[in-house]
Amino acid sequence: MKNPIPHKTLRSGGRASGEPWRRGFTLIELLVVIAIIAMLASIILASLNAARNKAADVRRKADLKQLQTALELYYSDNNAYPSTGGVWYGNSPNAGSRTNYIPGLAPQYIQTLPLDPSPAPSACGGWGGAYLYISDGAGYKLLSHCPQNSSVGSTPSTDAFYDPVRSTWAWQVCSGTTECQW
Repeated sequence: MKNPIPHKTLRSGGRASGEPWRRGFTLIELLVVIAIIAMLASIILASLNAARNKAADVRRKADLKQLQTALELYYSDNNAYPSTGGVWYGNSPNAGSRTNYIPGLAPQYIQTLPLDPSPAPSACGGWGGAYLYISDGAGYKLLSHCPQNSSVGSTPSTDAFYDPVRSTWAWQVCSGTTECQW
């Protein structure tokens, strides 16, 4: 009885006679796989960058609220806010590059004064990527000024941090209506 399956003779390299030589992937197949991996990597990196920027925005707003609470505690004890003499203090070059930008607040009312999560001292003409504070003792205004890679420009006017004076480049907290217009 004959074997119904034709028998092919194997040559060296494991291929049967009459079959083309094929050892691995072709150059085109490798290039297609590399292109797909590169596209997936760029999508993932873009998503991670957006998440990082959103997290920095959340931190900025949390820092402003924490500073606002500390300022109200200071006012409760002293019947005045820490004064800057009506001059902007901050941790940006044009505001004196101060780490103690709200005088007398740390360490009694807040352990340390927070700094912007992504400082950019050269942005906004030397005012950028910083927290800025101004006070005459009776009122205050506190800004997250020119934050880098932020959604501050798309803040709706109904947002608690909306700054009507600097609507496209700053978030604010302030002690009253008048101070919010500084």
